[in-house]
Amino acid sequence: MNIPPVDLVRQYKLISEEIDTAVLDVIKSGRYIGGAAVDNFESQFAQYVGTTECIGCNSGTDALYLALRSLNIGPEDEVITSPFTFIATAETISLVGATPIFADIDRNTFNIELNCLEKAITPKTKAIIPVHLFGQPVNMTGLMEIAQKYNLYVIEDCAQATGAKWGDKQVGNIGHIGCFSFFPTKNLGTCGDGGAVTTNDPAIAATIRTIKEHGSQVRYYHDMVGINSRLDSIQGAILQVKLRYLDRWNAQRREVVKRYHELLNAISGIQLPQEISGGYHVWNQYSILIEQKEITDKLYRDQIREKLQEQGIISMIYYPIPLHLQKVYQGLGYQEGAFPVTEKASREVLSLPMFPDITFEEQQRVAYGLKDALG
Repeated sequence: MNIPPVDLVRQYKLISEEIDTAVLDVIKSGRYIGGAAVDNFESQFAQYVGTTECIGCNSGTDALYLALRSLNIGPEDEVITSPFTFIATAETISLVGATPIFADIDRNTFNIELNCLEKAITPKTKAIIPVHLFGQPVNMTGLMEIAQKYNLYVIEDCAQATGAKWGDKQVGNIGHIGCFSFFPTKNLGTCGDGGAVTTNDPAIAATIRTIKEHGSQVRYYHDMVGINSRLDSIQGAILQVKLRYLDRWNAQRREVVKRYHELLNAISGIQLPQEISGGYHVWNQYSILIEQKEITDKLYRDQIREKLQEQGIISMIYYPIPLHLQKVYQGLGYQEGAFPVTEKASREVLSLPMFPDITFEEQQRVAYGLKDALG
């Protein structure tokens, strides 16, 4: 039997009665957009993150877009972020008319390197989007010091890090705005698309609520050009159920990581992921680095992945092509070699099966399979 990268059916079976009841209650109510299911989730999630405001929306991508729009970021502005992340982080910067500027990452954390970040700041820089990649929080103490020094907005990309902490604060409650994704594979995932924006600024929250409702505060009266980005009621109801289990599931993920560390520690040729000092990692992914060997036809990492798949172990690659080398961003002028740490990581990173309910026996299979594949 295959070991998948994530098993959503296994999770559903554990809480199926609660999920089914919550979904049926929404269907019976006849209120499928907005309503109590969404209002209650927004209130509960704001309390969980520690912010005064939470606005549900259609996706993590929309959350980033809404955040940028609410800060009036647009043409002539630059926003600094990581080149080692999903396209949505940079894509939304482009969608508001601003220019994404990249800074290299730290190999040990996969997150933006603060010295590189500060060097990328120009008079046009308006904001920073730190990405808490794979569930690992960015060093937000250092990042906020840089932001305050240059008077920059900070939009936290928390898509993979719901429940992560820097110090005693939840991510999404440190910068000016936090952006979350509830895509099914996330630590807090729903049964479809969903997202949320968190902030402690009521003016920002009010603007986001207007933009996401077609630029309208009163129906059929439109104050600005907006979009349709609503978290639907069924997803809100599902998220209420799952939010009650989030801390437990994150703690289970951390136990899974301890077992992986013990099983993989003695294997040569790989670098295991680390938890940054001062942070609370929630391990959306368990991503190792496989040291590149000199081969001519295919990356060594890709060969290892194929050997694992032959054994029924399904791994993933996040991310094979850094954003600065994507075709869509050729116009920015970045060349290969611009961000050597990122580029090396993209050739070596491999994410092993990771979900709260993976068994020790399955992890042993992964470890033995990896050792066999590496020879």
